Amino acid sequence: MSSTNYTHVTDVAALQDEGREVVSADGQSVVLFYHEGSVYAVDNRCPHMGFPLSKGTVEEGVLTCHWHHARFELACGDTFDIWADDVQTYPTKVRDGKVLLDPNPEPDVPPETYWRNRLVDGLRENLSLVMAKGVINLDSLGEGFETPLETTLEFGVSYRNAGWGRGLTTLGAMATLHRWLERSDKQRAMYVGAREVASNCAGEPPRFEQYELTNQTLSKQRLKEWFRENCEVRDENGAERTLRTAAAVLSPAETVELLLAGATDHLYLNQSHTLDFINKACETLDHVGWDRAPDVLGAVVPQITAASRAEEQQAWRKPVDVASLVFDAHERLPDLVDTGRRREWERPGDFVEQLLAEDPEAIIDYLTTAIEAGASAEQLTDAVARAATRRVAQFATSNEFNDWNTVHHTFSYANAAHELARRTDAIEAYRPAFDAAMSVYLDRFLNSPAAPLPDPESTNRNPDAIRTELLAAFDEQGRVNDAGRLVAEHFASDGDAETLIETLGTGLLREDPQFHTLQNLEGAIRRFDRADSTAGKQLPLVAAARYMSAHYPTRREANQTFNIARRLHRGETLHDAE
Repeated sequence: MSSTNYTHVTDVAALQDEGREVVSADGQSVVLFYHEGSVYAVDNRCPHMGFPLSKGTVEEGVLTCHWHHARFELACGDTFDIWADDVQTYPTKVRDGKVLLDPNPEPDVPPETYWRNRLVDGLRENLSLVMAKGVINLDSLGEGFETPLETTLEFGVSYRNAGWGRGLTTLGAMATLHRWLERSDKQRAMYVGAREVASNCAGEPPRFEQYELTNQTLSKQRLKEWFRENCEVRDENGAERTLRTAAAVLSPAETVELLLAGATDHLYLNQSHTLDFINKACETLDHVGWDRAPDVLGAVVPQITAASRAEEQQAWRKPVDVASLVFDAHERLPDLVDTGRRREWERPGDFVEQLLAEDPEAIIDYLTTAIEAGASAEQLTDAVARAATRRVAQFATSNEFNDWNTVHHTFSYANAAHELARRTDAIEAYRPAFDAAMSVYLDRFLNSPAAPLPDPESTNRNPDAIRTELLAAFDEQGRVNDAGRLVAEHFASDGDAETLIETLGTGLLREDPQFHTLQNLEGAIRRFDRADSTAGKQLPLVAAARYMSAHYPTRREANQTFNIARRLHRGETLHDAE
């Protein structure tokens, strides 16, 4: 439908002579074409990357842009090329030799719907520029968080047969990071989440979800037994049907209990990723609503049933059989928890140091003794996560570069264990404290020698200058220790910690997405948020800054694509000489 506000823009005779003409209509640059006896009007900016369509070619009703050869049906503006958006067309009339144009036609669909659909196009075809445009335009329409998150989540759980993976985990991490960022970085975060989901799903067969069981009166205990049995024998379909049923009839806390049981019957699944993926799925449900739990958590099941198990690995068996130590502790948990049920535990001042010791049996004893003294799963996993954070913060750069991932995996596992322990009081929530602690133990050589924790004296330096220097440190390879020192100096200068996190977010999102680096900063922010002291808040940000610095700079190709989309949204010209 069109308005009645037609305005005279040119004469038919002049347009016939030239075949095309650029006019201004209500501030819009519009190109008119006289083709096959009719007058057509379209936005002069190619919707792909802004090249003037007046320099294009019209043949047989098709307008072709000469920059990237995007093709458009001239009458309605529909593109033949999915990577180019439809071009805006304007209704025209010819009256008394004059061309009249409506500069403000009503859209065929609401803009929110159009850009959501374009985001879906980008996800399906793995088109970064289309996804960036979708996210930016949705944000300008006031739908910059929920719509990209829900749309991308729905796509991700449907179009990857292997289920929940790095893409959806990145999306969940970006959703958590979102509130800590300034606006343009909020847009970048959702773009990165969408881009990683599309990349992770590209070329994969779709996922065909299972059905819930018909019996909706099954007890939690029965569902839990079935879920564990199916996971034990790696029966993905049986486990998914059981879990979907549980998610539909149990509370979120009870559903998490099932997931923890299945994910901790064996140790350190998939080198930490399984537990972290489960945690990210739960955190994502916090954003979109737990009514989606059957679909979302169902996609996590392959991460349990197909997972590698640490007790099958040599490092967990020899020279010390730490796997057996952990399983023995698991068996003792009911009695340990019962003993400590009416006691209150306060973490001793040296408890984290004890967890960093070199005697695995003593470490297990520290943990079991704490449970007998009344330590909750939340308290215990928090202490282990602090120890895991130390391993990253004090990682020695003399190690092989890939070993950054070794300490990172332990950190992400311990962080996930703590976050999940906050959701349930089930005994199973204690379990990952033990294998996380053993992973901290196995990582001990990566702190030999341990990089000293930065401890600058109070300084009068401007925190703004420190943050600027931190971003500059990320621009150069090898400034790992400088990055950690600058974070500590920012705290010593009484700089605002949330502004520092915003700066770290900028440093993260301008780089090309690297899964572990995205995980690492998001986990560090979680640890910051849970800490109860200034030192506790500083440590994870020091660790994250060092980890980020070790992996930067990158080519920043993804950010270039995002910046192109943002410039197009602002109406800037890309094709002129710089």
